[in-house]
Amino acid sequence: MAKRKTARKSVRKSTVTKRRKQVRRRPTTADPLVAAVRGAEHRAVGGVRLDVGRAGAARVKRMVYPAGFRWSVDMKPIVGTDLCMHAHVGFLARGEIHIEYADGCVVEHKAPQIVVIEPGHDGWVVGREPVVLIEFDFERDTIRRLGMPDVHRHS
Repeated sequence: MAKRKTARKSVRKSTVTKRRKQVRRRPTTADPLVAAVRGAEHRAVGGVRLDVGRAGAARVKRMVYPAGFRWSVDMKPIVGTDLCMHAHVGFLARGEIHIEYADGCVVEHKAPQIVVIEPGHDGWVVGREPVVLIEFDFERDTIRRLGMPDVHRHS
């Protein structure tokens, strides 16, 4: 009888040991800059991941543009305009984007950087790293509320 009890104890001990090893193998925490934003509306459009939340009369958006993204290729067919007609104001937290306006002017933005992009532009991700842009807007009233020009102009 004593042999059976000893055998049971050793089996039970090895099971506990295996469970502890499994607990230790938990995956590392996801990058908070690209993790889902709690309390935000989540959607994807043209390959861009968006998390949108309200902040008073404004919206705060975290947009993740994948490597290889270009507005004229990925969004133009969805939106139906030749250029992006939205104003973008925010903080470029990761990556690099280039913006080209209708007049041929190209503006380069590289993180970390505050960005202001007037309506009437094409834009693309530069390099192999996704772009993370934290943006603030007032939906269709962004241009007026932020005192921006309605198109890109040179002074």
